[in-house]
Amino acid sequence: MTMDLKRLDRRTLLRSATLGLGALALRPRAAFAAGQIVTLADIGVGDPNGDWSGYTSATGNKVNVVSIGNGPSAVLNQLVAGGGRQTYDIINIVGGMQKPLVENKLILPLETSRLKNWQNNEYIASFFKPGSKGFDFIGYDGKVYGVPTVLQGDSFAYLPEKTGGELNSYGALFDPKFRGYVAIEDNYTTAGQKTALYLKSAGLADIKDPSDMTKQEFARVVDFLIQKKKEGQFRVVWSSFEQSVNLLANQEVYVMDCWEPMVFAAKAKGVNAVYAVPKEGYLLWAMAAYLVAGNRSPEKLEASYQLLDFMLSPEYGAMITNLRGYMTNPAAPEFASKSSKFDPATAKKIADIDAGVKTKFQSGGTWQARWPTNIEAYEEEWQRFKAA
Repeated sequence: MTMDLKRLDRRTLLRSATLGLGALALRPRAAFAAGQIVTLADIGVGDPNGDWSGYTSATGNKVNVVSIGNGPSAVLNQLVAGGGRQTYDIINIVGGMQKPLVENKLILPLETSRLKNWQNNEYIASFFKPGSKGFDFIGYDGKVYGVPTVLQGDSFAYLPEKTGGELNSYGALFDPKFRGYVAIEDNYTTAGQKTALYLKSAGLADIKDPSDMTKQEFARVVDFLIQKKKEGQFRVVWSSFEQSVNLLANQEVYVMDCWEPMVFAAKAKGVNAVYAVPKEGYLLWAMAAYLVAGNRSPEKLEASYQLLDFMLSPEYGAMITNLRGYMTNPAAPEFASKSSKFDPATAKKIADIDAGVKTKFQSGGTWQARWPTNIEAYEEEWQRFKAA
């Protein structure tokens, strides 16, 4: 089904050169939207530690950040049954969810001409071309719905002092040597797909495409995970950012299927955690910020577009790269090198992260499938794993 939407007037948001690349230009339209509170539902990695000053000072608007789950069914449940459609203005989640969100009339198509920072963004041009795997993370049926706020390639974390050195295969998650000291995410689009990459690479299962498996292929993946679960391989199946960080920081697990920001958070707590370079390839993905459909005033919609544009800015990008270890805006490293927000060491860190994530995409892997063809079978099989 498609959405019958009335086309809105285009309003182009400009940046002020005197405020730098990261600041929004306060034009009449910005003044028109001033005084709004935009509610951003985020999975835990898109909040720059509460520093929305570049947005608020330029627009007069504020940001209210609330938490939202990242699993496909959790996202839909929170929007439909949890009242999210009435309370959220923007959801910032891992992309690739356009099909169910559009078909259930939960998000709006974007007018990218209203996003100054969309224009001339080489990452958008390179990684999200129509027809590409990347475009599947932000677009649907030829239309753009998501703003790609970050890009990343995922693998797993480990504690080298506990594992005895470097680990470079997803097989470490299933190695009996670490039995009882492994954790995986409660998410078939991450843990399930990484398991499939390992099984295919090791010749343990005949899987044609780990990013979009048949019912039989995914059942084989779950059979393998259940076997490992019954053997006591997994200490826990984690479901929140805080939980996963604590598992590493308290050294309750030595190997963990997780996101790289959890490694950064564990390091900040003094733990020597390492994010692996897997020989099977990275799980590639992008965050997407979506406009939630609903009865919002033109002022609130304008303020929401302004926030999306800020989330595409070098300023926001530099902050998120520093905090989370993600690649964000192509101009983020240069912004960091010139901004008083960052000292030289932090600016170098941001540049190094940007270069490192680029290398992940160049080295290859597989794009994460957020809404695979056989989604119902994935859901059923994952419940079988959890219940085992």
